[in-house]
Amino acid sequence: MNSSRDSELHHSPAPNGPLDGLVVLDLSRILAGPTCTQLLGDMGAEVIKVEHPTRGDDTRRWGPPFLKGKNGGETSESAYYLSSNRNKHSIGIDMRSEEGVQILKDLATKADVVIENFKVGDLARKGLGYDDLREHNQSLIYCSLTGFGQTGPYAHRAGYDALIQAMGGIMSITGQSEAEGGQPTKIGVGIADVMCGMYACNAILAALHHRTKSGEGQHIDISLLDSQVAWLINQGLSYLTDGKNPERLGNAHPTIVPYETFPASDKDFMVAVGNDAQYMRFCQTLGCVELSTDPRFTTNAERVRNRAELIPLLRQFTIKHSAEHWAGELEAVGVPCGPVNDLEGVFNDPQILHRGMKISLPHAQSQTGQVDLIGNPIKYSRTPVTYRKAPPTLGEDSLSVLSKYLQKSKEEIDDLAARGVVSLGDS
Repeated sequence: MNSSRDSELHHSPAPNGPLDGLVVLDLSRILAGPTCTQLLGDMGAEVIKVEHPTRGDDTRRWGPPFLKGKNGGETSESAYYLSSNRNKHSIGIDMRSEEGVQILKDLATKADVVIENFKVGDLARKGLGYDDLREHNQSLIYCSLTGFGQTGPYAHRAGYDALIQAMGGIMSITGQSEAEGGQPTKIGVGIADVMCGMYACNAILAALHHRTKSGEGQHIDISLLDSQVAWLINQGLSYLTDGKNPERLGNAHPTIVPYETFPASDKDFMVAVGNDAQYMRFCQTLGCVELSTDPRFTTNAERVRNRAELIPLLRQFTIKHSAEHWAGELEAVGVPCGPVNDLEGVFNDPQILHRGMKISLPHAQSQTGQVDLIGNPIKYSRTPVTYRKAPPTLGEDSLSVLSKYLQKSKEEIDDLAARGVVSLGDS
């Protein structure tokens, strides 16, 4: 790592997380790449986010909702963009120009990591591929995120989260059952993108460890489709084990029963009975102890086989009291259960607030001067994650990045901006 580098730009404090001193040149946009680089930034890396000089990251326009501005109107900062771009420095570069490409080449010589999610071959045609950049930076870690990978019959295709959820199998096992008229259903967030970004972050950290031992950089090839298939986990192995396509089960678990939502007198609540002892206590609490001794239901394997008979019987008892009542009673006997929270419930939950999963950072354009964000779940004991900078406005750090890393004068940068090679934003 380049630990000797000064990691402080003009207006932000020095990071002090475990990746302090690491420099990441982020050529990615949308969600998978930005998720990865936000994680690296939270861990202390200095992330230089490269954007189109006028449009910026596509997600800046993916709204409403947009952040409310000083005058009460909408800013150009969408909630989608804000979700995955904190702890970054935005620089607007015209990659269609030779000067813009040269600036990126020069920045890559200063970087520890380059991450990109262009179509296969696009950056190589500009002289920004891995082989091009490693000529001048042998220790560079270069991570490519694509829809389908650098090789194979689909390598040329563009990848999108919903498409990958469909092709990668997760939609086929998500949603209400076919018997209940359910259709294959995508998950309510861009989970294929997010998981790909997390795999990419892990891969980069491992490559950095290898570099520490050997001095070698390398090219990392990660695809949305590969990542999606990887996290089919137990459902994927169920198919590989018995050759049967798993069915959609709504909120139920394919191999544990009862493990799903149940109706209370006021709303649904979730029960996660993980073993036979918990099942016995569940039945005792509900007042149906006879269902715990019925030979059809005494073991989990039998409950799975006889799911259709058991669940309606249990629901006749759960409907008698409120969700809050059952949560208290079941928690007292060690049966896992909980409410089905909407997002208002999530971000007002005392445990979630205690754990710092809702944070606020200063934002110059915000009506309140702050922007609310989702916290990082990693809790280090020695090198905590840091929240140093709200998601940047387009090009707001162009001046500081170019002057720091490339020693360009303000006059040179102003000239580049006048010719549209870079955008300066709020610099």
